[in-house]
Amino acid sequence: MNMKNIKSLLAITTFAVAAFSMQDFAIAQQANDLKFNKMMKDGFRADGIAGLDRIDQDATQKFCSDPVFSTSKQGEKMREKIQKMNMDSIKQPSDGKYIGDWKKGEAIAQSGRGATWTDKADTPVGGGCYNCHQIDKKEISYGTIGPTLWNYGKLRGYSPEVVTYTWNRINNSKAYNACSNMPRFAHFKLLNEQQIQDVMALLLDPASPVNQ
Repeated sequence: MNMKNIKSLLAITTFAVAAFSMQDFAIAQQANDLKFNKMMKDGFRADGIAGLDRIDQDATQKFCSDPVFSTSKQGEKMREKIQKMNMDSIKQPSDGKYIGDWKKGEAIAQSGRGATWTDKADTPVGGGCYNCHQIDKKEISYGTIGPTLWNYGKLRGYSPEVVTYTWNRINNSKAYNACSNMPRFAHFKLLNEQQIQDVMALLLDPASPVNQ
């Protein structure tokens, strides 16, 4: 191969690499790990409403499944794109109302039912919020993976900015932290709009025991 052909090949290769987006690269990082893919397929089985489609990773999950890449300089740029992609997917309440019924919100926060192989497709899904957060101090059983939410509104105020941030965070926490441990409740249709409004009330209604 002569020098002219080599230069042409290098130019084509450089263009192809530039055109290969960060998102594609992140996905390729995980998609090419055949051992990981085999382990996932061999380790799960479909049962009831829990199908094997649940192990199909989207771009966000693929990115966070590769800690070496996601914490690299190249990964930091991709992290920003992942967060923007998740932020853009969030829908504000269709009726313009952010605050529902805090009593229903407490029941949702307490419930961990729904979406498991033992549930029916129409079983209401709970938020399981106490698994990760302290919310109401009268509840002695709670997780500490996430921050305490006691006095959430009382401490932060009830400004439109706080309300919108809280709505977004419950809907899709990965809009703020690409690899957040918090479930994407709206993204995966775990909680519907009314349920999220009720959880919002638990956190932000001044009458909620959380804010006493």
